[in-house]
Amino acid sequence: MDAAAHFRQEARAFHAAARRAAKAGDAPPVPSCPEWTMTDLVFHLAGVHRFVIAIIRDRLDGPPDPAELAKTELPADTEGWPVPGRAPTHGPIPPTLLDAFQEGAERLETLFKERSPDDPAWTWSEDHTVGFWLRMQTIEAAVHRWDAENAVGDPGPIHEEIAVDAVTQTFEVMAPARRAWQPAPPGAGERFRFVRTDGPGEWVVCFDGEHVRLDSGAADVELAGTASDLMLFLWRRIPADALAVQGDKTVLDRYFDLVPPI
Repeated sequence: MDAAAHFRQEARAFHAAARRAAKAGDAPPVPSCPEWTMTDLVFHLAGVHRFVIAIIRDRLDGPPDPAELAKTELPADTEGWPVPGRAPTHGPIPPTLLDAFQEGAERLETLFKERSPDDPAWTWSEDHTVGFWLRMQTIEAAVHRWDAENAVGDPGPIHEEIAVDAVTQTFEVMAPARRAWQPAPPGAGERFRFVRTDGPGEWVVCFDGEHVRLDSGAADVELAGTASDLMLFLWRRIPADALAVQGDKTVLDRYFDLVPPI
């Protein structure tokens, strides 16, 4: 998969959706991010990009200081921008924010092209490489592009290459991380099978105590759908009833207790 090309395409599609929202007047709410308007969503992703830029560009051995980033990475004119902790942000989407998003996405894209995925980089995971950030930011760009399009009209599906990788990444990276960051009950051996219906792909995930592992064999409950829909379910964008479900639905009801939100 050419992750850098996917990142570019998703970031540009996100920007186009945000521009459409800006032309409509006040920033629309983002249904899949209920605490945010489109202004808050653009601000969030623009900030994440600058966070990752600083890590890769400056070869940091820890996370950058948010206060320092605000001084050095944001434009002088931030009138109308979100105030952290005060979402949702109403009113028109500031043009300066849209421009800042575009500029940051282009800078991050350039870094992804210049640096090898194997180059060392601080991350919050066990994988301390630039490749971790390329994978993570491609997935995040796709999810938030869907959020933005969902706020202004009918969202397009997630590209199958991104979606398939995102399902795997959920169980390799995100589910264990979320369990570490937020209180979650120990697994009692629950087994979930996720089956892709628009191509090859099947994942059996088992929750055993504090461990999350990809496995094979029987499962308590099976969810089937397109790669895009499986990813969107795992990222809490669509409900389980958008998928074909077979098996013990009481186990399915436990999934998001076992994998709490960020």
